[in-house]
Amino acid sequence: MSSLLAKQLSLYTLKNVLSLHVLVDYFGSKKLHQITNGTALAATMFQATGAAPGSSGYINITDLKGGKGGFGAEDNDGKIDAVYKKYSLMPVLVILIQVLNSAEAEAPTAEPSQLNLTEIMSKQGCKAFSDLLKASGADATFNQNIDEGLTVFCPIDPVINDFMPKYKNLTASQKVSLPLYHGIPVYQSMQMLKSNNGIVNTLATDGANKYDFTVQNDGEVVTLKTKVVTAKITGTLKDEEPLIVYKINKVLLLRELFKPEVAAEAPKPSKSKHKAADAPDSDAPAESDPADQTADNQNGVAGFDDGRLLIALLSLCIGVLLM
Repeated sequence: MSSLLAKQLSLYTLKNVLSLHVLVDYFGSKKLHQITNGTALAATMFQATGAAPGSSGYINITDLKGGKGGFGAEDNDGKIDAVYKKYSLMPVLVILIQVLNSAEAEAPTAEPSQLNLTEIMSKQGCKAFSDLLKASGADATFNQNIDEGLTVFCPIDPVINDFMPKYKNLTASQKVSLPLYHGIPVYQSMQMLKSNNGIVNTLATDGANKYDFTVQNDGEVVTLKTKVVTAKITGTLKDEEPLIVYKINKVLLLRELFKPEVAAEAPKPSKSKHKAADAPDSDAPAESDPADQTADNQNGVAGFDDGRLLIALLSLCIGVLLM
């Protein structure tokens, strides 16, 4: 390690060198001595993370005489940098005590604070959002958070272009809050997002103004749900811890700035419909006209009085005959 430290590499370059020494496959003694043709290429973490240019993240593993094994960087002209006789039998550990040499791994690597976030987004389909950050001044807040960890959700260009008429109607402070709402002040890999569903605060969060949203996933699909809209992560634009930038298919809208869409109320029934509902069924008996009811009542009374008079006369005649 002294030779490696003597090179005074930056922390992030040193990270690449060390990741070159971690294989993503297991090579115990048995597997080593069963290598076809005595040599094989194995991928390292340097290759698997995408940090390695081309195939420089692979190493050559060679089965040597006497039960030994040789290791050398793939871009090191076939030279063997390390030779070992014994290997750990644990399925997740191979101990290396010599440093592998790789020009690509030792190439200077930009530190997070040296990364130009807006330039990165501009070159990979998020230029409109990048311009929005610079125009509002929100880019300064994003850059200040990179070193400590930053996750950015970038709406793709067509989405931002369609949204601009609404954005122009916002106040100056709201034009800053909206882009800040698209950043989380921690590094969140895709796997971390999937395993840590729930409410997250954003760069726009300020005391009582929570300005948060909910991360959810359904299998491999990860969504960001606000009180107004639900956006889906469509890809990863940049992943270099502590910075990661995702592409999303919608602008994240804050409830504090945009009202949720409300379903239109059903139209009220017209008066004619009310009348039709109040009308009697055709099978129901029709009510009598008030005039007819009066006539019937009068006839009934007259009929009743004539009957009483007839009975009284008959009773009188019978009484006279009996006397």
